[in-house]
Amino acid sequence: MTSITGLYVALAERIAARLGSPRVRALHLPPAAEAKLAEFCALELEDGSIGFSYVLLGAAEPLLRERPGTGALAGMEAAALARGYAGSDPAARALGFAAINALSQQLFARSGWVPSGAGDSLGEIDPKSGEHIGMIGFFPPLVPRVSEAGARLTVLELRPELAGEHENYRVTLDPAGLASCEKVVSTCTVLLNDTLDAVLAACSNARHFAIVGPTAGCVPDPLFSRGVDSIGGRRVLDADGFRDAFCRGEKWGGYAGKYVIARRDYPGVDWLLDRLG
Repeated sequence: MTSITGLYVALAERIAARLGSPRVRALHLPPAAEAKLAEFCALELEDGSIGFSYVLLGAAEPLLRERPGTGALAGMEAAALARGYAGSDPAARALGFAAINALSQQLFARSGWVPSGAGDSLGEIDPKSGEHIGMIGFFPPLVPRVSEAGARLTVLELRPELAGEHENYRVTLDPAGLASCEKVVSTCTVLLNDTLDAVLAACSNARHFAIVGPTAGCVPDPLFSRGVDSIGGRRVLDADGFRDAFCRGEKWGGYAGKYVIARRDYPGVDWLLDRLG
């Protein structure tokens, strides 16, 4: 089976070729002091398309901050950056997936296709009373939504200090703890640390698997081919407002819209590319 990284790099190159080899305008990072808002980088292409990537895995964030400035990548082909996603350097992987997301966002816009808006960040899992919900990667804002529905929540985490019983949820370090979950929502760390296939196998009994977060701004074809049912991402609606807030370390959610792409409703990347003419 071809790796998810290989699939995405090849797809990014294909998309970039059809879009005319888009180039980078700048890499944006929040101030380092704003730790709560510095989880992501934002890669902006020359047309204003913006792709996010999570940067708190490994040494990605400090390595990105060592670069000589946000404009250092200006003029680079996005496809060249995307190839870094298939490597081992954490900063290059983060930048690579940000480039994949930015190319995807440009493809959505150029093809005239707008993903459906989302009322929450749960990627259509719609928890119900009595259900067992799994969460991969602890995402505190999602906990109240699950507990309010009366569902049971198990969180799979890598950080041992979080393990144990908590109010309204349990944290485990063992993927086997998700075997009885009917629905699972995952953060995008599984796309950056090469654990997607392993967690999908651990969740084989789930009837719905969603990947959510700003990093889920990609075309979903490789994920849907693996059995993922939906992705929930963000798209920037006001680039100027977003850029100003993001680079100041301020909340930027008001300048971006949440959306969900469900496998059953998605037309496919071939259809999107055909729309380019």
